[in-house]
Amino acid sequence: MFSILANFLVDGGIPISLVLGAIGLVVAILLIRSVVKQSVGTELMQKVAGAIQDGAKAYLNRQVRTISIISLGIALVLFLMSQAEKVHGSMPVGFLIGAIFSLAAGYIGMRIAVMANVRTTQAATEDEHKALNVAFNGGAVTGLLVVGLALLSVGIFYLVMGKISPNDPKAVVDSLVGLALGASLISVFARLGGGIYTKAADVGADLVGKIEQGLDEDDPRNPATIA
Repeated sequence: MFSILANFLVDGGIPISLVLGAIGLVVAILLIRSVVKQSVGTELMQKVAGAIQDGAKAYLNRQVRTISIISLGIALVLFLMSQAEKVHGSMPVGFLIGAIFSLAAGYIGMRIAVMANVRTTQAATEDEHKALNVAFNGGAVTGLLVVGLALLSVGIFYLVMGKISPNDPKAVVDSLVGLALGASLISVFARLGGGIYTKAADVGADLVGKIEQGLDEDDPRNPATIA
């Protein structure tokens, strides 16, 4: 029984990953449409949300520029290593694809999460269960994009490299290593940048609460602290 299951996973693993990856992306698109069509609330709520979205957009654009420069530099190093026959020539290509997919998942996910903020707030004025659904859908987009793009990129890259170099397993392995390196390295930079940005927003919220309203640090009456 175990051997049958193992053979099935080995033979059908790639098609399964492609199907599941495609399903993940389709569900992510449906969730994005579900979040976007929700009400954005009052004019004041839209004004505050607009300021938050502008700040998030500025951070994301800056992050994309910085990470792109770093990614191109690392890809160049991998290319030079491939010319010296230290690694296969597919590794820098895999690295760039992994980096692009990882960056795209983070960028789209954060944009949708920011858009879901004001819609969750508006939904909370109507029904707490509706607010929970909006918040959950907005957060689930990132996870589905990460998993979907990862499964699709690994499956497609494996098939392509298997066709290009059917008798060279090192080429397939190096390409997948490059893919994983690009995706994981970019996610680390994005996590570090996001942590710094979040802490800066936290400090700014505390300062505004103290100076303008005379509130204590992390006072629950400060909505920015709760956010």
